[in-house]
Amino acid sequence: MTEQTNGYTTKITGFKRFYLATIYSWQGLKAAYAQEPAFRYEVWGSAVLIPLAFFVAQSPMQLAALICTCLLVMAFELVNTAIEAVVDRAGTEFHELAGLAKDLGSAVVLVSLGMGALIWWAVLWQNYA
Repeated sequence: MTEQTNGYTTKITGFKRFYLATIYSWQGLKAAYAQEPAFRYEVWGSAVLIPLAFFVAQSPMQLAALICTCLLVMAFELVNTAIEAVVDRAGTEFHELAGLAKDLGSAVVLVSLGMGALIWWAVLWQNYA
């Protein structure tokens, strides 16, 4: 984030930078929710799983792990969406590397879902088996 002062470009610092970064981040979250069905599914899944984590977890570490898995899936979905937006912006014609970038972004989301399922299974196993 920069601003022009007396013909010079300077980086914005301090509270103003924090404030603007928060605004931009919120805009990104709103755009992802509005435009990406997968992100909406993950938000709604997290809306169920995060409260459930408070009942399933039997320690603060378990609670943190269960909640973090939900947040990581959403974070990776945001990264995947960003990759797709950049690739789509670059052009509409097919290119092998563009397809690879999109596939790898999708694979990251899939791996994070697997990690989340494994962690939830392990906590449930430990606490209730």
